[in-house]
Formats: sequence, structure tokens, C-alpha cells
Amino acid sequence: MAFAQSSRFSRRLEARLDDAADEHGFLDEQTFIAVVDHFTLEHRLPDGSTVVERFVAERRPALSEDERAMVLGWRDVVEGIFEVHGWDNDAVVLHNLLDDLTYPTHSNMGRRALRKLRTGMFVVARLVPVHPATDAWLISGNLATYRPSAGPELAQAALETLTAHPRLLRRNPELVRLAHEMQAEARADFVELFGTDLLVLEPQEAQARLYEYHRLRQEKVAAGLPPDRTADAAAHGPTLDELSQLPAELCAAETVGVLYDADEGLAYYADFGALDELFAAPDRAGNRDRMARLRKYLDDDSVSPAVIRRLAERHPEGADAVFRKLLRKPSFTWSSHGEALLQRRKKAHFQQEPWPSISPVGSRLAQLLRTGRRQRP
Repeated sequence: MAFAQSSRFSRRLEARLDDAADEHGFLDEQTFIAVVDHFTLEHRLPDGSTVVERFVAERRPALSEDERAMVLGWRDVVEGIFEVHGWDNDAVVLHNLLDDLTYPTHSNMGRRALRKLRTGMFVVARLVPVHPATDAWLISGNLATYRPSAGPELAQAALETLTAHPRLLRRNPELVRLAHEMQAEARADFVELFGTDLLVLEPQEAQARLYEYHRLRQEKVAAGLPPDRTADAAAHGPTLDELSQLPAELCAAETVGVLYDADEGLAYYADFGALDELFAAPDRAGNRDRMARLRKYLDDDSVSPAVIRRLAERHPEGADAVFRKLLRKPSFTWSSHGEALLQRRKKAHFQQEPWPSISPVGSRLAQLLRTGRRQRP
């Protein structure tokens, strides 16, 4: 922790803390600890390394191989909302509502640090493996505790977290398999309904078509086609209006591209129509603004390489001319240089495999969500 908070990283850490502060610049102790913990173990520095990797590489005297394995193992962080299942000797057994797995968990302060935990309570915590060679876990940072009655409310928070961060399922192979299967079924319904996996529409019309699509999906689940799955998060989640509502920045766009990619799922792209026109007619007058939009697509980490590939696939003859002009490289060809360009400009997307955008939930989370729905007035 001293290494992470040293002067060499102070500027970057302070930026993360500023981002986490409220509108008055206030940062409570729990948030401070969580930010520092994340910065130490997970934040990527400009060269792609993490602080903990730098620590292991530069530690003097050098760590032993076993110590190196232990410390580097802490990069495997599990963030979760956990239900206390009981005790196993000195470990409290925590069941993660997000990935539906159990974690025998210790504290480096000993059992006394966990003595307030009782079966049925809930905790929000970050866990790291004690050592990659074990199935024992260690609390990293704060441990926030909640009474059993908070279960339905925390379940809703867990669902929202999974929806925003589907990779949190990564440790559970059964849920990962189910996510791929559900996404394939959902995409097939999209293509069957619209005859394509890509729509280019004005925002209002896009929302209307999305409403139509999500209504179809909910009706099929309710009818058992495909077979009813209590693990389907959509069965417990937002309303049709909420599912179909586009973010404000997309509502202000002239057009929206709605792409249901086989690997990455359903995604939306502002002003896709303008870029489609650019690739279709690279020499058309007034393309300067469209070129600026394409540059933003390349620079924006939230824009997947898949949508840029799709533009090039739709207009292979125009792609070469567009990128030659954008990059000022007369010899550029998409077939020879396109993937290298994407890997250079979209590094984050190539550092991890594509992931389904659908997040199934485990049986306990589904049960708590149903309880919450019954309790609502």
C-alpha cells in the first residue's frame, strides 16, 4: 500500500480519488480505501502493467517465487454482494449473489475481524485469493455488512451490477455457458424479427423497434419458448419502456446504429448513419464532420472494433479511401492494415475475449428478486 501511494503514482491515484469524490469534493473513508485497493490491484498504467506487478518486479530484496505467485494472485479480484452461509473453522463461507459461487473467506486480522458476521447476513466486499494454489480467499479493503432483511434490496443492486458488468460471471462456467446460449437465442429472435442484425434508424424509431423486440422476447420467455428459465435476468429486471429507452446522448443523435453482434451482443452507436454514408461515398462533399465522427469512434474505448469492421464490410471499396484520407496514408488498405489499426487504437478490447452482454443470474439471486417484487406496494 505504501508503494501504491508513493509519489511516483500520486498524480494518477489522486485523479482516481477526485473522480470518486462527491460534488462537494468529499470522499468518505470506505470509498477512499476501495479506490486505493482497486488502483493497487487492477488499474492499468500507461504501459499496461498494474501497480502490484510493478511492486513485484521492483521489490528489493526480491520476493521468492512462491511469494511472487501469492502477491500476483491478488490481481484476481472478486467484487461481490455476498450472503453469509456460515463458518468453516476460521473461514466465513460467503455466497456471491453475482456469480453464484461460494468463497471460504479469511481476514488478515484473524477471525476476530469477522466475528460480527452471522448466517443470513449480507456483506459487500472485495476478495482476493490467499494464494492461487488454494481455494481460500482474503478480504481486501472494506467489509460492509447488512441485515438479512436487506436481501431483496441488495439483490436488485446485484442485478443492476451484473447488467452493467457481465464479466463478473467469469468464474462460473455454467453461468458463462448459459449467457452465451441466451445471447444466441436473443440474437436469433432479433434477426428473425428484423431480417438483419443491424438497424440504422432515427432515435425515436429505434426505440419503437427495440420496444417491439423486447416485447417479443418477454412474451417468448413467459410462454416457455425457449423453456422458462428462472435464471433469466430479464424476467426480473426493467420494464419494456426501460429496456427500450436509449441514453440521452443517443436520443440527440441524427441516427442510431443498433447492432446485435454474435460475440458482444446488443449495442448502440450514435450517428452510425453518417458514417455509413461516408464509407458509401468517401468523396462526397461535406464529409469533414463525418471524418471527425469516425476519428471519435477510433479514439473512444467504449466503441467496439466490431462496429468499425461492420462499416468496412458494408463498403469494402470505400473503406480504403476513407482510412487513407483519415490517416493520411496513401498505401493503406483495409484488408492488409485494418486489423492492425484496430489492435493499435482499441487495445483494451483485444486484452480480453469478447463477452456476452446478457447476464443470467443464479437461483438464490432470482429468489431474492422475486421476494422483492412481492414486497413492492
